[in-house]
Amino acid sequence: MSVEWLAIIMFAVFLVLLLAGYPVAFSFAGTAIVFGAIGILLGEFDFNRLIILFSRWFKAVDNFTLLAVPFFVYMGAILEKSGLAERMLTTIGMALGRLKGGLGLTVVLVGAMLAAATGVVAATVIVMGLLSLPTMVRYGYDHRLATGLITASGTLAQLLPPSLVLILLAQVVGVSVGDLFLGAMVPGFMLAAIYGLYVIYRAYKDPDAAPALPDEARTIRGLRLARELLIAVVPVILLILAVLGSIFTGIATPTEAGAVGATAAVALAAANRNLNRSVLVGASRSTANITGLVLMILFCSTFFQLIFDQLGGQRLAQEILTGLPGGFWGFIIIANIAVFLLGINLEFIEITFIVMPIFVPAVRVLFETGVTPFDTLPALMVWFTVMMAINLNMAFISPPVGFSLFYLQSVAPPEVRTIDIHRGALPFMVLQGVALVLVMIFPQTVIWLPSVVG
Repeated sequence: MSVEWLAIIMFAVFLVLLLAGYPVAFSFAGTAIVFGAIGILLGEFDFNRLIILFSRWFKAVDNFTLLAVPFFVYMGAILEKSGLAERMLTTIGMALGRLKGGLGLTVVLVGAMLAAATGVVAATVIVMGLLSLPTMVRYGYDHRLATGLITASGTLAQLLPPSLVLILLAQVVGVSVGDLFLGAMVPGFMLAAIYGLYVIYRAYKDPDAAPALPDEARTIRGLRLARELLIAVVPVILLILAVLGSIFTGIATPTEAGAVGATAAVALAAANRNLNRSVLVGASRSTANITGLVLMILFCSTFFQLIFDQLGGQRLAQEILTGLPGGFWGFIIIANIAVFLLGINLEFIEITFIVMPIFVPAVRVLFETGVTPFDTLPALMVWFTVMMAINLNMAFISPPVGFSLFYLQSVAPPEVRTIDIHRGALPFMVLQGVALVLVMIFPQTVIWLPSVVG
C-alpha cells in the first residue's frame, strides 16, 4: 500500500469519527497521532518533521487579523444580551406590521442587520427564534414560512461581513479579509433581497400565510414610533456602517475596526441603560467559548494537516482535483457538491479547516495552467471563497441535520412542529441555490472591487 493511500484512509477515519459525534479537535489530534505513529512504524514518516509543527502553530497565532474574531463576537454578544436586538426587532415590526408580510420583512431586515453585527449564525437564529417566531405564530403566519424565514435570514451571518466564517476562510485561503468582506456584500444583500421578494410574493398570493398585524397589536405609532426608530435602530445601523466602512475605506484594519465596534456596542448598551454585570459576563463567556473553540480546532487541524501532507495526502488530492473531467468547471461543481454535503453534518469551522486546505492548492494549480476565466489569482480566490460561503448557507438550513434548523428547534414554541421547521427550509434552499448559480455565472457580483481586479 502506497503512503498516499494511507493518507486517504486517515482522512476517511477522521470523517467517520466526526460523523460519530466525537469532538472536532479531538478527532483531528487523535487521528493525526495514530496515523503519524503508523507512518513512523512503516518508515514513511520522519519523527523529526514534527519540529515544523511548532513553527506552524506560532505562525497561526502570530496573526493580527485573528484578533478580529473575539472583537466581532463580543460586539454581537453585547447587542444580543443587552436587549438592543430585541428592541430593534420590536420597533421595525411595528413600523412594517401594517403591511401584508410586514413581520416577514422585519425578520429579513433584522436578520441581515444582526448578521452584520454578530457574524455568528447560532446567536442570530436563536435571537430571532426567541423574539419573532412566537409573534408570527400568534398573528397567524404559516409555520413553514415563518420558520424558513428565520433560519434563512439568521444564516446570513455566514455571508454578510463581519462574518466569522469569512475571517477564518481568509486565513486559510490567503486573501485579504477586507477584500473578502467587500466581495461578499453584493451576494449577501442579494440573498436578503430575494428573501424579501419571496415574502411579498407569498403574502399577496396567499394573504393568510403572512397577514398584516391587526391595529390593536401596533401599540406604537406616529411620532412615538419615529422616536423609537431613531433610538433603537439608527444607532445600530450607524455602528455597522462605521465598522464596515472603516475596513472598506482602509481607515482601519478588521481587527482595529472590531475593537472599536466592540467598545461602541458597550457604550450603546450603556446609553440605553441596558448594561449590567450579567450582560458583560454573559457576553465575555460567549466570546471566550467561541474564541477558545476556534483556537483549539486551529491547533489540532494544523497538526492533522502536517501529518496528512507528509503522508502525501495533499499531493494525491491535488492530482485528483486538477484532473477531474470538465477541467476548471468540473472542479468547481465537485467542490460545491462536496462542501454542501459536508456542510449538512459539519460546522463551518470544521469545513474551513478540513476541506479548504485541500481545495485551495488545486485552485492555484488550475489558475497557473491558465484554464480559469480570471486574470488575477486574488480575483479567483475571492470569487471561489464567496461561493463556498453561499454554499455553506444552503447546507446550514438543509434537512434533516442542518445546524440552523436545530438552533431554531431548540427555542421554537410547542405548537411549531419539527417537520414544519424542516419543510419550511426547502423553498429557501432553492432561493439560495438560485443565488449560488447567479454568482457562478456572473462573477461580477463578487469581483467588482478594484483592489482585487487590478
